[in-house]
Amino acid sequence: MTDSKTPFIQCRDISRVFEKKLDFAGKIARRLGSNLREERVQAVDRVNLHVDPGEVVGLVGESGCGKSTLGRIISGILPQSEGSLFYKGQDVAEMTPAQKLDYSINVQMIFQDPFASLNPRKRVRKIIGEAPLYHGLTTARELDDYLDHVMEQCGLDPGYKSRYPHQFSGGQRQRIGIARAMAVKPECLVCDESVAALDVSIQAQVLNLFMDLREEYNLTCLFISHDLGVVEHISDRISVMYLGRIVESAPVDELFEAPFHPYTQALLNEIPRLDKRGVDFAPLLGEIPSPLDPPAGCHFHPRCPHVMDICRQEVPRTREIAPGRWARCHLDG
Repeated sequence: MTDSKTPFIQCRDISRVFEKKLDFAGKIARRLGSNLREERVQAVDRVNLHVDPGEVVGLVGESGCGKSTLGRIISGILPQSEGSLFYKGQDVAEMTPAQKLDYSINVQMIFQDPFASLNPRKRVRKIIGEAPLYHGLTTARELDDYLDHVMEQCGLDPGYKSRYPHQFSGGQRQRIGIARAMAVKPECLVCDESVAALDVSIQAQVLNLFMDLREEYNLTCLFISHDLGVVEHISDRISVMYLGRIVESAPVDELFEAPFHPYTQALLNEIPRLDKRGVDFAPLLGEIPSPLDPPAGCHFHPRCPHVMDICRQEVPRTREIAPGRWARCHLDG
């Protein structure tokens, strides 16, 4: 059991760097005077994040900010380059093989693309049932009944378990992905843009499914999205990410009522609302900088309307601006 005061998942100064070395032809070209160089991307930059037991934390930001990479690190798919990842208070790097197996089963990831995340050569029966059968959660004799229960709780007709993924719609495929994760009885789901590829009406159905599963099984969730309007309805807290860094974290109601960081303010200003009818929406100026060559100091300063000289030179530290609220900005609270 996890102490209620111990985070279920905690990231401490987590970083992830991707490097692309020059191949033989590239090295020759550089010797001949080309400006080719090895590429280095800091996808995640010293991130501190925690998710408490039974809590849903929304992680939002523009495409390319590193949130999916962070999700893969938390779910054990990618290793971090630096920093420490803790599961129920224990450093994952120091776990025994049995403890790592428990971690890998209890933290499951649901992927963004329901068309690419399912093996097209496997029937639904195999996709959902392979892992629980392997880990001894059910037997071959009881597998059909087990699959029927899992599929029903995820809104799928058990009579379809002999079909292939291409025979389903996008929303049904996403439900299959959710059922695959739920089949091993996890305690935590990492949902990576899990409704982004779906129509709006189907998005609502899948979000309602997440909320029902969370309530029934007391699930802990990290819900990754580029859409603040989506995470508002499912999250307890929201962390906002920009170019590899968490720039603001706050309870959902407080963040929507009084966003602090200029980037968070810009994201919220772009959400259409009935109480903002007649308001001219000002889009966030500029493009997100390339992670190959990020700006010095605060990464957001080229697009920030409140930029100061210190923003261009010094990386802001993360500080508590109010109880339970944190921001990474040079502006005074």
